[in-house]
Amino acid sequence: MHISGKKILITGGLGFIGSNLARRLVHFDNTVTVVDSLIPQYGGNLRNLHDLRDKVVVNLSDVRDPFSINELIKDQDYLFNLAGQTSHLDSMENPFVDLDINAKAQLSILETCRKNNPGVRIVFASTRQIYGKPSYLPVDEKHPLHPVDINGINKIAGEQYHILYNEVYGISSSVIRLTNTYGPRMRIKDARQTFLGIWIRNLLQGIPIQVFGDGRQRRDYNFVDDVIDALLLAATSDDATGEAYNLGSPDPMSLEETASMMCTQVEGSSYELVPFPEDRKAIDVGDFVCDYSSFSKAFEWEPKTSFEKGIKSCLNFFKNEIEYYI
Repeated sequence: MHISGKKILITGGLGFIGSNLARRLVHFDNTVTVVDSLIPQYGGNLRNLHDLRDKVVVNLSDVRDPFSINELIKDQDYLFNLAGQTSHLDSMENPFVDLDINAKAQLSILETCRKNNPGVRIVFASTRQIYGKPSYLPVDEKHPLHPVDINGINKIAGEQYHILYNEVYGISSSVIRLTNTYGPRMRIKDARQTFLGIWIRNLLQGIPIQVFGDGRQRRDYNFVDDVIDALLLAATSDDATGEAYNLGSPDPMSLEETASMMCTQVEGSSYELVPFPEDRKAIDVGDFVCDYSSFSKAFEWEPKTSFEKGIKSCLNFFKNEIEYYI
C-alpha cells in the first residue's frame, strides 16, 4: 500500500490528517504539495510540517479558488482531497460557508481535474455524519443517509460529485467515511474537529473533562496512523474506485468509558457528567458505531492501534507541543 516516487497533492495538507499523511508520503520519497487556507477555524497549522519545510511544497491558498487549484492539480499522480469544514455547529450557524467549502469547492476541484488532469487518482475524505441518527447498529454503507446538520448534507454532495465524475468521466475516485479520528497534530483548541480535541486540552491544563448527557453514548475511534493506512489502500487499489467505505474500530466505548480511560493517563485529572447544551443536543446522534467490514474484507485493513495506546501517544505528543496548538 506504499506509494513512492509520485507527485501528490493534499488539500487541507496543513491540517491534522493531511499533515500526518504528508509525513508518510515524504518518507517514501514522493514529491508532496500541500494546499491549505490556514483559516483559523479549520485546523491548518504551520507547526504540523515545520520540520519538513525543505521536503514539502506548501501552497497557502483556498480550495474555493479555482485559479489556484487549476495550477496545482496539473501533473499530479494522486490527489488526497481532505480539505473541508468539519464543525457541525459551524455548519448550522454559517450554512453557506459550509456549502461553498464542502460542496461547491468539491465540484470545482473535480471540474479542474476533468479539464487538466483526468488521469489523477483521487481519495475523498467524508464523514460518518452523513448517516445521522442510526436506525440500527453497527452502521454499514447500506444505512439510509439522513444527516442531522448542514455539514452532513454537504458532505453527501461532495461524495456524490466524486462518484459521478468517476462513473461519467472516468476520473478514478474513492470515498472514505471517517469516524472519530485522533492523534498527534489534531486540533485541540476547541471541539471543531472532534470532542476528543478539547478533552485532551482540558486534561493537559488541569480542567475536568465535561461529558454531555449520561455518558452512555457509544463511539468508535481511529488512530490517525490507521486512517492513513486506509487512505493509501484506497488510493492504490483499483477495486476501491467508484466506491464509498466506512472506517471504524472493533472496540467502541461509551463516552464515560472514554473519559475515564483518558483520565488514567494524566495524574490528578477528572471528568464530570453535565447536561447537554441545547445547540449540541439538537444535532447529537446518540450511539454511533460504524460497520467497517466491507473495507476490511476488501483490502485486509484492520485498525492496529487500541484507543488506550493511541491516546497515550497523543497525550505524550501534546505535552511537549501544547503551546503551538492552543
